[in-house]
Amino acid sequence: MTHEQQPTPETDAAASIRVSVVIPVFRPREGFDELIASLDAQTLAQDRFEVLLCDDGSGPETQALLQEVARTRPNVRVLDLPHSGWPGTPRNHGIDAARGDFVQFVDQDDRLTPEALERLVAYADEHGSDVVVGKEVGEGRDIPRRIFRADVPDARLGRDPLLQMLTPHKMFRTAFLREHGIRFPSGRVRLEDHMFVMRAYFAADVISILASVPCYVWVQRAGSASSSRIDPPTYYPHLETVLDIVDEHVEAGPDRDRLLRHWLRGKILQRLAGPQMLRYPAAYRELLLDVVTPIVERRFGPGVDAGLAVPHRIRVALLRAGRRDALLALARFESEQQVRAEVTSATWSRGGGLHLRMQLAFAGAQVESEDVAEDAEPAPATTEAALRRWVSSGWLADAPADVVDLVEAHGEDRLELLLRRDGAADRRVVAGTVDASGRVAVAIDPLRLFAQDDDASTATLVACVRRAAWTFETTLAIDDAVATAVGASPLLAGRSTTVATEDGALVLRRAEAGRLRDAAGRTARRVRRRLGA
Repeated sequence: MTHEQQPTPETDAAASIRVSVVIPVFRPREGFDELIASLDAQTLAQDRFEVLLCDDGSGPETQALLQEVARTRPNVRVLDLPHSGWPGTPRNHGIDAARGDFVQFVDQDDRLTPEALERLVAYADEHGSDVVVGKEVGEGRDIPRRIFRADVPDARLGRDPLLQMLTPHKMFRTAFLREHGIRFPSGRVRLEDHMFVMRAYFAADVISILASVPCYVWVQRAGSASSSRIDPPTYYPHLETVLDIVDEHVEAGPDRDRLLRHWLRGKILQRLAGPQMLRYPAAYRELLLDVVTPIVERRFGPGVDAGLAVPHRIRVALLRAGRRDALLALARFESEQQVRAEVTSATWSRGGGLHLRMQLAFAGAQVESEDVAEDAEPAPATTEAALRRWVSSGWLADAPADVVDLVEAHGEDRLELLLRRDGAADRRVVAGTVDASGRVAVAIDPLRLFAQDDDASTATLVACVRRAAWTFETTLAIDDAVATAVGASPLLAGRSTTVATEDGALVLRRAEAGRLRDAAGRTARRVRRRLGA
């Protein structure tokens, strides 16, 4: 069926369709069958949603494939479109042809979870949402975690982390898009998703975040546009278009600075950090700096810089000062720093806590300092001499005085243990202060680590170490002998929990059955507290 042959949005057939799934298609390869299977598996009845396969002029072979998909699925329509070379135009045709109350955009490499459409529509109905950001999980890629910590029925720009996910993989009220003329730019436009989503965010009365249910699986495949290196002269004019949208809707001041900071950090400064900066060929690195330097000067003021984390504040100061050699030295320093956190002892307390003692060690290139000879042996990273090397560096010379002060007056080194699970936001478990010798002690409560309704049998902990304004992540290393010596957990720890090793890292394992023992442990603690034990 061609685009011209499609039923109009006013046809009677549209009366019962809640959502139109719009998929821009161009010569699909691996993953497309999984996408179709995920649509077949939706818990929302098949006659309550439609699928629009918007073919961007792929040719006869793809057309035959799409028509075969549609042949046995009454809710699938194929739009045969002229080639545009980018997904924006096919998505626009999908908006025009949609008969559903909502439009859900899905890319051809990705897929939906079984309950996605049903839960998204119900959530939008409940809250009167114009836009629903369903929880995304990554396959082969990392997904921002903060945006999906909790459901937010009425999310607001600047207050809630909406900018963390500017992909188009969201559900939009169809009438809302049409009323406000919100469309993707035509042709090959980078950041077209940012342009579309930001216009929708600014126009929406209600934006909702559905974080409690995984909805969208975002797959990273080799060769995708998001995995390729950008061409700075053609990429950054499109970034400026996004910034224009923000400037158009938000007055100059702290609110605008807070929003603009997202793109300065994510689209410019992160590309100048650590290993990524070092991987660039010299000519490409110079081209990138040639392009971004005037944009930083023109589009981002001091108020934007002020809210950055200290490493990025140093980076942007060096960029503004034209210190390209220092930017490269900073990237080299960052890429070579490593931290190791090793559990040296682990013991159970009578009260049910697991007490860990850890030793931190830093390794990597020592930064240049006038008072350190080039051939000197590096001192242990936990000594004050090493800290002076850390912060007395040439790449701090052009940083604002307050930034230098933040690094030098770094305060106490801190360690946080995070509970990390696939598809879930990191959860802070416990924190401790690192002493001058790099030692830190913390206690973990298994009954708090595993929530009351949590039947998970394992917990993987990640150490997040903050030192002189830099943050490092590492696993908790533990020797087999140390883990074995811990022994069985006491009654007040709840169900049986053991310390184990997995690839040399600490893992907590607990019995899959044992809710009664968890309850007994909580009761025993209450009695113990009343008795003052």
